[in-house]
Amino acid sequence: MAELTYRQAVARGIGQEMERDPNVVILGEDIGAAGGVFKTTEGLLDRFGPDRVRDTPISEQAIIGAAMGAAMTGLRPIAELMFSDFFGVAWDMVANQIAKTRYMTDGQVSLPLVIHTANGGGLRFGAQHSQSIENWAMAIPGLKVVAPSTVHDMVGLMAAAIRDPDPVIVCEHKTLLAEKADVADGEILEELGKARVAREGTDATVVALAGMVPRALAAAEQLAADGGPSIEVIDLRSLVPLDVAAVLASVEKTTRLFTVEENPRLCGWGAEVVSIIAEEGIYSLDGPVVRITTPHVPLAANPVLEDAQMPSADRIAATVRATLENAA
Repeated sequence: MAELTYRQAVARGIGQEMERDPNVVILGEDIGAAGGVFKTTEGLLDRFGPDRVRDTPISEQAIIGAAMGAAMTGLRPIAELMFSDFFGVAWDMVANQIAKTRYMTDGQVSLPLVIHTANGGGLRFGAQHSQSIENWAMAIPGLKVVAPSTVHDMVGLMAAAIRDPDPVIVCEHKTLLAEKADVADGEILEELGKARVAREGTDATVVALAGMVPRALAAAEQLAADGGPSIEVIDLRSLVPLDVAAVLASVEKTTRLFTVEENPRLCGWGAEVVSIIAEEGIYSLDGPVVRITTPHVPLAANPVLEDAQMPSADRIAATVRATLENAA
């Protein structure tokens, strides 16, 4: 057992799989001696050497293109994009090439690669460095999308992503990088597409992802401390595959559903969850579903404005309380 930060958990998951499989390599800007701009690859160069830990030029297209070629020729590459916003620079390669190659070659060419990236707001980086892009990737057939919220899951889901035969986007939320937790020794491997009940509850289900999970849990504790409703928090962990069964089972128990998304409101992942529940679980609901999101505007760098835009524990708790009281 060892205490790790979330950022160290990224390196732990990658290192575990590089130790296990000599075909696993990693490439990206400043990932070698510098250990990554967010220090998520520290120690890997010393352990595995420059042949398997490759610093690259400042070119997202080069990084993604090299990873695609490496995957096509038998390696299992991990490409690091410094900020998830930079997917926009290489989006044609990700959405039109990597996501579709296995399909267009009738399975003759597979792309077992991971693109991992720092994602989300909360650190005052401004509109071009604070976006949550998991819903961008979720919309593209052929891509899997993972966004861990805990230190343990960061290790286990990274390992699962590296072993997967298809391309996987791993989103590491920037506000979680310094979070600490004890992690067991030995191999850790989670399953893609399995949600986690982060908190049991009876009166309402709150579905959250990545950096919004701790805020949803704080809101649930706040409501419990005030004698309010009992909230069940579901940590999706993965958007593709999406664990619809876990959400349906929770809603059947609680009869109410809230989603908490950092994404801008228009076309966020919560809209997909809500539509599925409306189709498959409508008779379990005792009231309308509610989405708690950021507004459809770029995230501000100003601390007061950014905090006002993103869902907070206070806003989540107030929304849940008001909604359930109005329905009573």
